Amino acid sequence: MKCTSCKQGELKPSFIDGLFRAHTCDTCQGNWVFVEDYVAWLANNRDHDFGENQPVELSETTSAMICPVSGAIMQKIKLAADIQHKLDYSPAVAGIWLDKGEWELLKEHKLAGSLNKVLTRQWQKQIRADHAKQTFNDLYEKKFGAERYQKLKEFREWLVQQEDKSVLRAYLFADDPYAADK
Repeated sequence: MKCTSCKQGELKPSFIDGLFRAHTCDTCQGNWVFVEDYVAWLANNRDHDFGENQPVELSETTSAMICPVSGAIMQKIKLAADIQHKLDYSPAVAGIWLDKGEWELLKEHKLAGSLNKVLTRQWQKQIRADHAKQTFNDLYEKKFGAERYQKLKEFREWLVQQEDKSVLRAYLFADDPYAADK
């Protein structure tokens, strides 16, 4: 198979860290992995210790990639809300392209044992929710200031736990909670 990342090398049969099957480009050192190979290996090695990651040169394909098997455009998959790096995934054949250093990145972020979960709709939905929460958090902190925002969060947490929170809110938001005419 021809490498669809660098478009120069050949994908040669190999193993990632000697663990599960892959096809490695002899030019760019990227890896083509079928999720079924990873999952089959993982099923028999649930307690595998991926060890400490050594710093490595990381590259990322930023343009759209073509699946080396189906020829379809691959999806960009986020790993976590706080990680900007994305993996290339082909849902047509359940294959993942790992650019040079991406396997090490997965190990660094303790995701090497969850590669198949990262690809799920639930995981990606949670990433979007986490990203939105962080965006609002940053916005509120900027708007209110760190100290005031922290006090507001503490008060909000207390208020949410109260059984009569609707009455407490009515008191707080009334222009004059002691006025008899309303």
